[in-house]
Amino acid sequence: METPPKVWGVFVVYGLAAVAIVLASMLAIAVLHAADPDLAPEDVLRGVHGLIAGALASSAALLGTCWIATRGLTLGELRLVAARERGRDLAVTILGVLALGQVLDSLTVLTGLSERGTIQSIRHALAGVTGPDLFFAVLVIGPIAGTAEEVFFRGYMQSRLRQRWPPSASILATSAAFALLHFDWLHGVLACALGIYLGLCTEATGSALPAVTGHVVNNSLFTLLTALVGPVPGFEANLVLLTGAGLIF
Repeated sequence: METPPKVWGVFVVYGLAAVAIVLASMLAIAVLHAADPDLAPEDVLRGVHGLIAGALASSAALLGTCWIATRGLTLGELRLVAARERGRDLAVTILGVLALGQVLDSLTVLTGLSERGTIQSIRHALAGVTGPDLFFAVLVIGPIAGTAEEVFFRGYMQSRLRQRWPPSASILATSAAFALLHFDWLHGVLACALGIYLGLCTEATGSALPAVTGHVVNNSLFTLLTALVGPVPGFEANLVLLTGAGLIF
């Protein structure tokens, strides 16, 4: 029988993943700057190409760290195989993620926080993007980044902590760690709320696959709607959206 992992070892892997993300992001910025030397390094991050490169770098860092840390483990031990979930569970997870996302988005507007933090920078980078840039933005931010984050946090981190801790502690610790990697308090709070919900879904179904699916769908729709439609303005409109999404959630 396998010995449960040391808790400190899981957090060491998390720390290494954070370092890998920083280094990979710096490399991505350097590559983009080399491709266009006239563009200042800080301006590289403001456009859609910087957003795509950053998301791709972070995803590669998370997946690479996870692969190294989980050698010898099976997909079942990482809860990356089907368990108790059914089609209805996937639908509920996706609907819940989208409803929660809308609740959080509307709350930022109603509280006057929508113009702050990295979320606003992401919206500016995606605004009006079409064609190949939009395709790659959806691909990287949706399926690639969404999968990478869930494989690492719900598949690896929460599953390993769960062998030592009760579900509530595992979910909260993993969600807090997920939030900290966003390096922005507002984006971090939103990520923590999302992480708690996806963590609950993982424990309820015994599999991280519903969380992967929900995260991918949420990120993909956010990218598409931000580029093609933009944020919903106005107090009244967001109050209606908040109420409707809250009732669904």
